[in-house]
Order: sequence, then C-alpha cells, then structure tokens
Amino acid sequence: MKAAEISIAREGYPFILFSGFATLIFALLSSTAAALAGLAVTCFVTWFFRDPDRIVARDTDVLVAPADGKVIRIEEVDDTQFTRDRAVRISIFMNIFNVHVNRIPASGRVEHVSHRPGRFYCADSDKALLHNEACALLIRTDTQQLYAVVQVAGLIARRIICRAEKEDRVVTGERYGLIRFGSRVDLYLPPATEIRVSPGDKVRAGESVLALLP
Repeated sequence: MKAAEISIAREGYPFILFSGFATLIFALLSSTAAALAGLAVTCFVTWFFRDPDRIVARDTDVLVAPADGKVIRIEEVDDTQFTRDRAVRISIFMNIFNVHVNRIPASGRVEHVSHRPGRFYCADSDKALLHNEACALLIRTDTQQLYAVVQVAGLIARRIICRAEKEDRVVTGERYGLIRFGSRVDLYLPPATEIRVSPGDKVRAGESVLALLP
C-alpha cells in the first residue's frame, strides 16, 4: 500500500523559502544558534502549511467541517450580515497547530463573496464576531438551501486567503482558501438543519460531518 502524501499549501512556499534561505545564511556565517533557530522556524512553517488529503463525504445532504479545530459555539442567531435570516451558527476555532487549509462544506454555487476589513481580536472572543476582518461565501446548494461559511481573522492571523469567486461551482470538501497562523471559521445554516456535533468536539476539514441539511 502506498503511503499517504501530505502536500504543502502553495501560500506557504514564500515563508518556507525565506526561512530556509535565512537558515542557510546563518549556517554559512557559522552562527550555530541562529542557524538552529532558523531551522526550527523552517520546520514549523513547513508543518504549519501542510495540506493532507482527506476522505470526503459526498452525500447531497451532508455538510462537512470547513476547517480543522474545535467546535466552540453552536447557537441560533438572527444573522443580519450574511444569510440575512434566522440561522444556526457553528463556530470552529483553529489554533496554530491545526491544518489551516479551508474546505467547502457542501456543494453548490457561490452567490456572493464579501470581505470585511477589521481588527484582530482573539478569534474565540465575542468581539471577533463583530469587529475582526472576515471573508464570507454565500452558497446555494444543489437542493436550494442557502448557507454562509465565514473565515474570521484572529489575534495572530493577519491574512485571509479566499480563492472562491462569485458564480463559482464548488464541491463538498474542495479546498478554497486558508487563514495564516490561527483563527476561526463560522457557518450560518438554515434553522431546520440537523446538527451532528457539540461544543468541544474536535473536527477535521472535509471529513467530519457537522450537520445534515434540511
């Protein structure tokens, strides 16, 4: 059996090359401590941008996790920003040790992409919902359900990357972006959605089933 391959997200290559080059310079200058520190940073950055393959559920009613991390909130809210309707919000917090590549929760078509500039409060705080930088996709599924997946920047995360564009056809588990160095992803789902996770659960992007759409 072939070993599973773990690729690197393309956004990570500039960081890896820079830290690797700095390590080489320190080594040529015989600065052992700096070279070792540079090697440690290079290894961490390479590991941080890992992008492992995942076994994705393809059922039409299944909604999978958009991010690796821990479910920190599940609550019904009046969503005035994204779906503009009553919704169930599921919040997933990613720490710096999680895989940070984000994936599409359920197949459909992107109806709208919005980016909100903002601040960088700790991503698991209430302030982050209102004030942090965020990028949202509004997606209509093949069964005409509307949901939003929102990347939220955090205290350390200062760069949201979203490759999806309006009118794109997206598929469950498809990679669509990442947030550099820790943050959160929120889902806004129809109220009749059957939730399959609880606060405190650890989830894996593309693999963990969060809910069944109505």
